[in-house]
Amino acid sequence: MAAPAFNAKSGTRACSAVACLRWLLAAAVLGLVACGSTGQRTDKSDLVTASDETEARKRARIRLELAVNYFSEGKTTIALDELKQSIAVDPGLFEAHNLRGLIYLRLNEFSLADDSFRQALVLNPKAATVQHNYGLLLCQQGRMAAAAEMFSAALANPTYNERAKTWMIQGLCQAKAGQAQAAETSLLNAYQLDPGNPVVAYNLGLGLYQRGEYPQAQRYLSRLNNSDLANAESLWLGAKAAKAMGDAQALAALGQTLVQRFPSSKESLWLERQSFHE
Repeated sequence: MAAPAFNAKSGTRACSAVACLRWLLAAAVLGLVACGSTGQRTDKSDLVTASDETEARKRARIRLELAVNYFSEGKTTIALDELKQSIAVDPGLFEAHNLRGLIYLRLNEFSLADDSFRQALVLNPKAATVQHNYGLLLCQQGRMAAAAEMFSAALANPTYNERAKTWMIQGLCQAKAGQAQAAETSLLNAYQLDPGNPVVAYNLGLGLYQRGEYPQAQRYLSRLNNSDLANAESLWLGAKAAKAMGDAQALAALGQTLVQRFPSSKESLWLERQSFHE
């Protein structure tokens, strides 16, 4: 497929389930690395605040913040080295183990990633950010039942404010596994929370198109294709839906936009050849 369009502000792009799962590790998942207070209690009533932290914990957090910055810049090895120093100073920060898991996942070191996420959950069993990321790892390994448990646990957390991302990732995982109906349900939940997300809109449209529900597919694709987040892949899918519906006007408009914006794409070539089954 053509390189999906990336929007730096939103951190999302239109892409199919398989492509998105490879890419989200380096983008959307990054937003789920927590670096704030753990919210753990010093006794049965008080939450930990800055004044409660030891000097070792503060030094460990500084190293963790450096690691997050390096990870976001793609400097994986340097980020991992900073994390090693953070954990050596204070092994009790679940966020450090969480980020280490993401780094190992990026490096395809699945066993090490698994160990890191498990350790993070030992330190904070209710950390929804860790449950989300661990769910992604389990999905990548094809362990769908275990992934679903992690996603469900994250979504059940009343303080978790990234539900749209988790519903989206779960939907992409289900689509990748061929669980079309479950994927649609998850993606619809994501869409209700974040209707402007192009990944969600595209994959909802794709699933509906594959089922022959062309008008419903176009409902989700139209908003995407009328925005700056449209790419050759989404425009081509919209064009195919319009062709299937016999909507010549929509087909002409989508085709014109596709050729004007992405003249060198294979989708433009398919349009020129009228190869609507590609």
